[in-house]
Amino acid sequence: MPSEKILSEKQAFVAELREKLLGSVAGVVVDYKGINVANDTKLRKELREAGVEYAVVKNTMLRLAIKDTQYEGMMDSLKGSTAIAISKEDPIAPARILNKYAEGSKGAFSMKSGYMDGSVMSLDELTAIAKLPDYKGMLSMFAGALKSTIGGLAVAMQAYVDKQEEPAA
Repeated sequence: MPSEKILSEKQAFVAELREKLLGSVAGVVVDYKGINVANDTKLRKELREAGVEYAVVKNTMLRLAIKDTQYEGMMDSLKGSTAIAISKEDPIAPARILNKYAEGSKGAFSMKSGYMDGSVMSLDELTAIAKLPDYKGMLSMFAGALKSTIGGLAVAMQAYVDKQEEPAA
């Protein structure tokens, strides 16, 4: 039986992890086996720059943290080596970054499950989300769509004015 001090430390860790999960907009659970130190360092740097917190966690601790929450659907994926990436702001960043590494690792590093806005997502849903552009990419696509719409409106208005100015035959 663990000492009282160790038990209280573990309970504090589980409570902190639960708080992080419930306070985030998205998270992805991965199987990190097969990633070397150099790639792990690059991955952690990219995640940190995107505002994503990444940590290796024991399956038991994560199970206790998600118990009795909306994330209980992830319990089945908590086998083997486990790490979790949690984002408080960008819901797409964890899936996008981790999926890129999973595709490059040829099966050694893989996504297990994840959640977004309080709902557990399947692996297919995670992969689809990962292929979406990031926030800046979406903004530029939106700006381009607005620009083309406004440009089309200006051309149509000018054609109408030109037609009104033509002399009647």
